[in-house]
This record gives sequence, structure tokens and C-alpha cells, in this order.
Amino acid sequence: MKDCKDPSLSSKLDETWKNAYDEGRFHLLDGILYHRPKHTCVMALKDRTLINTILHECHDSVAAGHLSEDRTLERVKPCSWWQNWQKDVSEYCQTCDRCQKANRATGKKFGMMIQIQEPKSPWEIVHMDWVTALPPGGDRSYNAFLVLVDRYSKTPIFLPCHKDDTAMDTAIIILNKVISHTCLFQNIISDRDPKFTSALWTNLHNLFGTKL
Repeated sequence: MKDCKDPSLSSKLDETWKNAYDEGRFHLLDGILYHRPKHTCVMALKDRTLINTILHECHDSVAAGHLSEDRTLERVKPCSWWQNWQKDVSEYCQTCDRCQKANRATGKKFGMMIQIQEPKSPWEIVHMDWVTALPPGGDRSYNAFLVLVDRYSKTPIFLPCHKDDTAMDTAIIILNKVISHTCLFQNIISDRDPKFTSALWTNLHNLFGTKL
């Protein structure tokens, strides 16, 4: 990009902007001043109304969706520049009413972290998760997978299921497809609703003929 320094413009700038302009960190093109850090070139702003418009478009607009401070900085950086722009973006995000309401802590505080005991043999401790939102398939139109991973051997098992299966449905699948070939688990680790996990345990023990 050819440099187009304008001596008359340089004389009108305050000292901070003048020095940066004289050092080649700004470029004048078609009456618009651009800031060019390293090999990029973005529009330089001073008008507060324009700055607020950029902040709104990069944070509040439907396309932005109230992104985090870091993501908002990433959106502003390629399109515009002004003095103390990073500080302005940070303050704008931190004072956003909608973000503050969405990020406000609700519910009880987290409890203390408890270390999970390492298993001494296969299938003592199992990680359980689901893969959902799949297109129906198979003769029973399965639309999800129940994933069990043995913590001891790291062996995964993928069991076709339905995303709306109950705790009893899940217990029957696990009993028929896994426990019948291994043993009754001592612990199941899952981020599923604790009530679901509790009901699953009860159903497994009832089906297996043991007591909790």
C-alpha cells in the first residue's frame, strides 16, 4: 500500500497521534485514516459514536451474541483501532448488563474436590456418557449411543440406545450387554442428573439380585 502522508494532517494531530503518524504507523487513504500495526491495516477511530457502534457490533449484536472479553477483542482487532481500545473493550464487556446477569452465580457453591479412587481390576469403575442427536438407525431406530469406558483398561464400549431411555431401560442395556460378560461395577462416574444415576444403581442391583 503506497504511503500518503499529509503534512497538513500531521500538524493538526495531538502529540501522541502526530508521532505515530510520522513514524508510519498510520496511513491516509481516500480521506480515511488507517492504523497499520505490522503487516495489517485497520481503520483508526476517534469519534466516540463510531467507537460505541463498533463495540456494539462486536459484542451486543445478534452476530456477536455477547461473546467473552477475549472473543470480543478478537472481533474488534481486525476491523478498527483507537487509543486505549483494549481497555475500552474490557470495560465495555465487564459493564454489560446482560453479561453480568448471565454470569451471576446461582445455586449452591461447589463442594470440595474428591479424588477418584483408582481401580485395582477391570470394570470396577466405569465412566458413563451419551452421544445423542444422531439420525435414527437400525431396526429399532436408535438415535443415541451409551458410552461406557473402563477406568482400569481404558476400554470403551458403545451401546446403541434411545436418547429418552429411562434409568430402567439403561440398566437393562448395561446388564445384558456388559455386566453379563464382566462384573457389577463398584462405581459409575457420570455428569448425568444424580437422580438418574441413583435410579440406575437401584435398578442394576435389583436386576442383579443384590442389595445396595
